[in-house]
Amino acid sequence: MAHGPRYKVPFRRRREGRTDYRQRARLLRAGVPRAVVRISLRNASVQFIEFDPIGDRVTAQAHSRELIKLGWNLSTGNTPAAYLTGYLAALRAKKKGIDQAVLDIGLRDPAKGASCFAALKGILDAGIEVPHGEEILPSEKRIKGQHIGEGVEKLVEDIKKKMEVE
Repeated sequence: MAHGPRYKVPFRRRREGRTDYRQRARLLRAGVPRAVVRISLRNASVQFIEFDPIGDRVTAQAHSRELIKLGWNLSTGNTPAAYLTGYLAALRAKKKGIDQAVLDIGLRDPAKGASCFAALKGILDAGIEVPHGEEILPSEKRIKGQHIGEGVEKLVEDIKKKMEVE
């Protein structure tokens, strides 16, 4: 570690490797809400966050564990669950008047077809505009869960219908 009177200690979240402040500043300069997608091994979380000088405000959010109440009986950390979580969060954001956003995947590497982009596909299908490239989105087969097994495609469609009714 550096020493001396001119050494500046980085921000705590930068030291912990949790925040890339250069990327955050770029996202905030867009002037639209951020669609923050966080994927873990077991869950997915999508939040629509608006900047406020006092502190960011969460406008709408959804977590993949909420899918269990809607009839999802599979893992909540897979690609179709991420898609449905993004779809649910976007429906809630539409009710709050959000019609566009910018994607924030945090420190994750933007790998083609990743679960965070399945959540993006759910946001897009719900009608919120997010700048993106079509080649980054996962295939329809993965979003519908055909790689998991039979019957998942029907389950995804049933849950989407339940979300639209609510």
